[in-house]
Amino acid sequence: MTHRKGLSIAIATAFFTLFAAHSSSAMPGAMQVIGKANPPIGHYEFCRIYTSECQAASHDPGPVALTEDRWRTLLDINYTVNTSVEPLTDQEIYGVEERWAYPRTVGDCEDFVLLKRKMLIAKGFDPADLLITVVLQPNGEGHAVLTVRTDHGDFVLDNMRNKVLLWSDTEYTFLKRQASDNPGQWVKLQDGRATAVGSVGH
Repeated sequence: MTHRKGLSIAIATAFFTLFAAHSSSAMPGAMQVIGKANPPIGHYEFCRIYTSECQAASHDPGPVALTEDRWRTLLDINYTVNTSVEPLTDQEIYGVEERWAYPRTVGDCEDFVLLKRKMLIAKGFDPADLLITVVLQPNGEGHAVLTVRTDHGDFVLDNMRNKVLLWSDTEYTFLKRQASDNPGQWVKLQDGRATAVGSVGH
């Protein structure tokens, strides 16, 4: 396990070095916000229970600076949650169609996102940079991922892959996400990528 983790850190460091060699101006931009959106019903109910996690921020500090340590933290938490929680639907877990909750051993995509967000906040990330995001998969099914706003673009933490990608490198169509200045509110996204993206294996 120690060797495996050491290897993953070495890979993460090598990737970050390559990634950092490009100027931020050469990186794909952040997602474009085009207006307000209704929150998913599951998040609305979640906010009624966890009110402190859905309160407006005093200010939006802007995208986080993506240091090597922060990049490593993103990879580590994404991998840790993906491998410690078994994916099951809310119907299978609770017998209901939709319920957002912090997972212990099982959860659906929104639950993975909630746990990753909580763990990253504990590591010092600003909640304004950790945004629950609703996307469409190539097959038309809805899905939730965590968007991390950085000065090198918006990155996606996804329970269907351990690799952390720029949003523009994923196969998803981006629909809406939490507002950066108010985690209880949601905004619409404009997915302006001109080229079609391919499918990915689960």
